Amino acid sequence: MSKAPARPAGATRTAGSPRARTVAAVALGGGAGAAARHAAAVHWPTPAHGFPWTTLGVNIAGCALIGVLMVLLTEARRTRHPLLRPFLGTGVLGGFTTFSTYTVDIARLLAEGHARTALTCLVATPLAALTAVWLAAQATRGLLKGAGR
Repeated sequence: MSKAPARPAGATRTAGSPRARTVAAVALGGGAGAAARHAAAVHWPTPAHGFPWTTLGVNIAGCALIGVLMVLLTEARRTRHPLLRPFLGTGVLGGFTTFSTYTVDIARLLAEGHARTALTCLVATPLAALTAVWLAAQATRGLLKGAGR
């Protein structure tokens, strides 16, 4: 078996390299996830001075899906395509869940003088998101165990 020639120092990776494919998968997935997140905001807008229910709901749903995905990819006894996790986990679900919007929502609430609502959002979002990941992962493990994997 012949070995591929060494790349000269300073040479860049080609578009077909594993790193380039991974970056492309994350970028494509991220675009899809961000578009879905934007669609949620358009169809379920947060009222002026209101609690950011859309952001909370998106983050809870996305984190639950991350819990399901990670169990399926790491614990189910099947061979998976190596770009599935970067595309779905980092890309789609990373673009869909939006903790940057969460911080903007908190800043907006504080600027509008709604410190209690901002504090509620600040605490509730990460607690709900982490709970969603854990519950979804546990449920998925239970389903896999019941199905005999």
